Amino acid sequence: MMHIYQRGSTNLEEKAYYIVIWIIAFISIFSLFGGVMEPDGALYASIAKNMLLYNDWLNLYVRGQDWLDKPHLTFWLAASSFKLLGISGFAYKLPSLLFGWLGSYYLYLLGSKLYKRRIALIAVVMFMTAFHVVISNFDVRAEIYLTTFTLAAVFHYYIAYRSLSYHVIPGSFFLACGIMVKGIFVIIPVLSGFICYWIITKQYREFIKLKWWLALLLVGIFILPELYALYIQFDMHPEKVIFNQQNVSGIRFFFWDSQFGRFFNTGPIKGKGDVSFFLHTTLWAFLPWSVIFYIAVFNKLKKRSIIGKKKATTLIINSNALVAFLLFSFSEFQLPHYIIIVFPHFALFTASYLSSLKHKKLKAISIVQQVIFVLVLVLLIMIAFVFDVPFKFLFVVLALLTGTIAYILFFRVSVRNLVCLSAVSAVIFMLFAYAFFYPTLLRYQAGMVAGRWLQNHHPNGPVKSYLGHRFSFDFYAPTKVEYVDDISQLKSKSDNKQIVFLPTTNVPDLTSKYQVKILKNFSDYHITKLKWGFLNHKTREKTLTSFSLVELRKIQ
Repeated sequence: MMHIYQRGSTNLEEKAYYIVIWIIAFISIFSLFGGVMEPDGALYASIAKNMLLYNDWLNLYVRGQDWLDKPHLTFWLAASSFKLLGISGFAYKLPSLLFGWLGSYYLYLLGSKLYKRRIALIAVVMFMTAFHVVISNFDVRAEIYLTTFTLAAVFHYYIAYRSLSYHVIPGSFFLACGIMVKGIFVIIPVLSGFICYWIITKQYREFIKLKWWLALLLVGIFILPELYALYIQFDMHPEKVIFNQQNVSGIRFFFWDSQFGRFFNTGPIKGKGDVSFFLHTTLWAFLPWSVIFYIAVFNKLKKRSIIGKKKATTLIINSNALVAFLLFSFSEFQLPHYIIIVFPHFALFTASYLSSLKHKKLKAISIVQQVIFVLVLVLLIMIAFVFDVPFKFLFVVLALLTGTIAYILFFRVSVRNLVCLSAVSAVIFMLFAYAFFYPTLLRYQAGMVAGRWLQNHHPNGPVKSYLGHRFSFDFYAPTKVEYVDDISQLKSKSDNKQIVFLPTTNVPDLTSKYQVKILKNFSDYHITKLKWGFLNHKTREKTLTSFSLVELRKIQ
């Protein structure tokens, strides 16, 4: 990222964007603190923890069972960070944030090549402040990695297409990294734009050029570590029971069932798709820019030019975004965070449209953004009081002070002021999320709180989890966790005393066979599925369940 922001510019507007980007990057550092969230983040962190504890970088295990769902690279990156920094939520999140910054840098590079530096900078601001990106910096999964790898691959392949053929090497490397994060479908959002561009502009010779076939060969070579790991864990062991059946090929799952199986709903992991799902998901996930984005799309549809003119600047980016968006929309397996991969394309599309506006339209959109700014501010203050976050009055003062200063500074109509004012709304959201909301929310993640309690009070003893398993407990517990689903599994000759984490409602089940001492109870809620009853602090208690850490001794 340093290269972007150190390049000199006499343009005051561009300097303003540099400053905004630095501020956003600095505030995003605070996302590294506070904890790892259930379910996916804690699951991924626990898998990476097991890699390190067992010194096994090839096999993926969840609760002692072979796990075949995602490729390895996300876990290799997290485990490498654990190796360097120790096992912690900070170490788990850090690689994702760094790769997110790298993705912002590649967005700048690609935008500068396809458009202008001004548009590229606006796009970087939009991407870094999109609400779901802000959320993903805290609730780390695989999407930030995937977005960066696909964006870097598109950039290097574009350079290889335009001039320097050797860029197929880094392009193929990054594409292979994307595949080792999410699967073979990653090829589509990387190559679809080029294929559409070559077909529409009748550049059919590109399809037979040696460098593109070499690129595919290189991708195949670069993904060999993933294929080897899958072969060792699954294909070499047909006796293993995976998805309730034997003779499961990890390599077949990687190339077909994981991706095409989900899309057509024929694989072992199924979902229920909704064609409109990502239309309304984008509306909140791409805030504060989503309204401008939809206006830009409507304007293009009105002119019947959603793909764009026969120029690489519009065809490659817009085709990539359109194909990926349609792919997600028609898939039978859909989750909100999937859409992040096309946010850089949305940002370039929106920034380009915004930069082309005349004063009258710009004024109208500025009013829209000012309304969004006020609504975001009011909504966050309301949530602060309804959820009853600690130091809520401090947040209100900071939010109102920041909002007032920003409104005064950026009230006049210009692209710079519109971008900066909208970015400030995202900055206030980041401040609220990282410093006030998420730290409070995580108090109700029983697995994490219990694991941290054990770190302080029983750092060395063996720990078991009985029923109601929580991935965050696996990650935060100071030692390896043994998962059991039956009382008989708790009994062991060597277990004079054992500590067990379980739902409080199941504690009476143990009293007939053990002397039970409750060490501590913990309130729990499924914090990624927020409902009004939980958000309202007055009714929250009724929505909570309870988990307990108990010490068991054999009845003599």
